[in-house]
Amino acid sequence: MQQLIANKEDTEQVFHIIEALNGDSALKDFDRFLSTPEGRSRLKKRDYLPPILDNHEPLLALPKGSVGRTYVEFMEREGLSAAGLVAESERRSAAWREIDDDLLWYGNLLRDTHDMMHILTGYGRDALGEAALLGFTHSQHGGLGISFIAFMGGRQLAKAAPRDARIQDVIREGRRNGKLARRIIEQDIEALLPRQLEEVRRELNINEPVAYRRAHDVIRAHGLDPYEAMAA
Repeated sequence: MQQLIANKEDTEQVFHIIEALNGDSALKDFDRFLSTPEGRSRLKKRDYLPPILDNHEPLLALPKGSVGRTYVEFMEREGLSAAGLVAESERRSAAWREIDDDLLWYGNLLRDTHDMMHILTGYGRDALGEAALLGFTHSQHGGLGISFIAFMGGRQLAKAAPRDARIQDVIREGRRNGKLARRIIEQDIEALLPRQLEEVRRELNINEPVAYRRAHDVIRAHGLDPYEAMAA
C-alpha cells in the first residue's frame, strides 16, 4: 500500500493488495454473475475485449459522444492501452497465462473493463477519481482489497486537499453510485460502444459524480491543479 501511495501508476501493487485481502470474494462475485441471464450470456460468448478496445480507428469513426469514441479519446489522451493493463497483470506470474478456466476469464473481464468504467462513471484518472472509482467498484463486486485501497486512497488525499473539497464525500459518493447502478460487468461492452454515452448512463442508472466535480472546482478555486495537487 505504501508503494501504491507513493506512485498511483504502480498498478502492480493493486493486484498484490487485492490477492492478499480479497479471500473468496471473487468466487462469490462470480456466482452472482452466473446467477443472471446477462452473466451467463457473457460467459457463453467469452468476450475478450483488449483487441476490440485497442483497435482505435473504427472507434474514432463512431459518432461524437458515443461510448467507443469517448473511450478512445480518453485512452489516447492518457497514453493508455488495454494491452498495457493485460501485460501489467500478467507480470505477476507467467503461470497464469496457461490457465484457461471460467473464473480466470471473469477476472480478466473485470480487469479489461476498468478503463471503460472511467468513461461510464465519469471519474477521471487523477488520484481522487481512481479512489472514487474503486469505491464504485467495491459496491458492485465486493472484496476487502478494493475497499481497503479506496479507503486508504481517500485518507491520503484528504491530507493533501483543501478541507472544503470534502474528499471523503467523494469516496462515499463513489460507493453509493456503484450500489445504485446496474452491474457494468454484466453488460455487453462491445454492444455499448456505438451508443451515446449519456443514454447508456441513464439506462444503467449511473448517477453524475457531483461531489467529485465539486471537489475539483474547490481545488481549482484554491489555485491548484486537481491532477497535480494530490498526485502523491
